[in-house]
Amino acid sequence: MNKNLFELAKLKLAPQLPEIKPIVQGGMAIKISTAKLAASVANCGGLGIIAASGLTKEELQDQIRQARELQLNKKGLIGINIMYAASDFNMLVKTAMEEGIDVVIFGAGFSRDVFSMGEESNTPIIPIVSSAKLAKISRKLGATSVIVESGEAGGHLGTCENTDTLLVEVKQALDEEEAQDGRHVPIVAAGGAVNGFDIAKLFKLGAEGVQMGTRFVLSKECEVSAAFKQLYLSIKESDVITILSPVGLSARAILNDFSKKILDGAVEKPLSCERCLKKCSRAFCLMKSLKVAESGNVQDGLIFVGKNVCKIKEILSVEEIFEKIEKEFNLAFAESLC
Repeated sequence: MNKNLFELAKLKLAPQLPEIKPIVQGGMAIKISTAKLAASVANCGGLGIIAASGLTKEELQDQIRQARELQLNKKGLIGINIMYAASDFNMLVKTAMEEGIDVVIFGAGFSRDVFSMGEESNTPIIPIVSSAKLAKISRKLGATSVIVESGEAGGHLGTCENTDTLLVEVKQALDEEEAQDGRHVPIVAAGGAVNGFDIAKLFKLGAEGVQMGTRFVLSKECEVSAAFKQLYLSIKESDVITILSPVGLSARAILNDFSKKILDGAVEKPLSCERCLKKCSRAFCLMKSLKVAESGNVQDGLIFVGKNVCKIKEILSVEEIFEKIEKEFNLAFAESLC
């Protein structure tokens, strides 16, 4: 068994980008995926992500500049993740491009125009898709890679399919496209992966990279409150639920006082609206509820989480997470060859 298998499994997200380790840190708003976490992931050789949704132009500029200052080497990359549903989508994407961001990832809706923006600035655009059809459309529009997100992910969900099934469907569709024109578009699998064993399984099904959000919340570098992290560590499987978000999508969250009110239809509707979303049911304020939880009030705010959070038992540094993933990944492949 090659002890350096994980090291050799490099991911090239776009022709103009260097190869990196096949780990993409999930973009978790509000102010969970920040500069410190993104830079730590990049320093370990992965793609570190700043969550741009809910930030002002100045806040995003500051986050990107902080991440660059904290980036100690050229092993990895720094990108942003932003919801297309956000009213400031175009402005924030343009701001990130002006700051020289390596990659723009977007989800919670679909934009065609963002691909032309990326072409003009030579910035790779990576959409989050939840169907083979949308993956093929993204490829035709110029996506350099696609993140295939299943119903096992945290936050907003575009499908109820499990990761294995969806990955195989998208892989087959993109392989058919590649057979016609020879252009390869790597697939990054997202949803449910929290360790190296999960990653090995997804690689065997055709993924070339994996996006992990929940695992990096429970890192020392994630700047969310201690109460937020402790809730992640203490919940039971039955506490992981799905709700209907004001953007019109299902979302996976933690059962607490606030989400119980959502399920019961008893949550108070906002008295005012800052129009932070393009379309909003106004059942509750998404951004405000996320901010409440991020600040440490874990019962009265909304907390997104991945399906398999209960498999994570400890808070580690980002470097320790990478090392643990590598050992588990190699062990999984060694066991499969026995």
